[in-house]
Amino acid sequence: MNNVAFARRGPASVVTLSGELDLANAPLIGKAIAGNVGDDALLIDLTKVSFLDSAGVRLLDFIVGDMDDRGRAIRLVVGETGAARMTLQLCAFRDDLLSTDLEKAAAELGA
Repeated sequence: MNNVAFARRGPASVVTLSGELDLANAPLIGKAIAGNVGDDALLIDLTKVSFLDSAGVRLLDFIVGDMDDRGRAIRLVVGETGAARMTLQLCAFRDDLLSTDLEKAAAELGA
């Protein structure tokens, strides 16, 4: 899947998403994330996402809930502007999980 990349940053898994996150690909992206991320803290970089619909928001909400249930830290990197930031703010997504850049998010998680 070319719009999902995985990396490590200290004790955290980093998932970088790009392009559109919508009904057409959210299930596949969710499976890819579940198959590549273990019990680590999680950073999801959404700064390269050009479109985010309600299916993408539901996927992110599910991932956040799962991480919370397992006692794992998570941050969503949304930049200063962009589609992901705008959509998540319009949906009143948990602001405490949103970060402007990867460095800041990693520092918040101790990664």
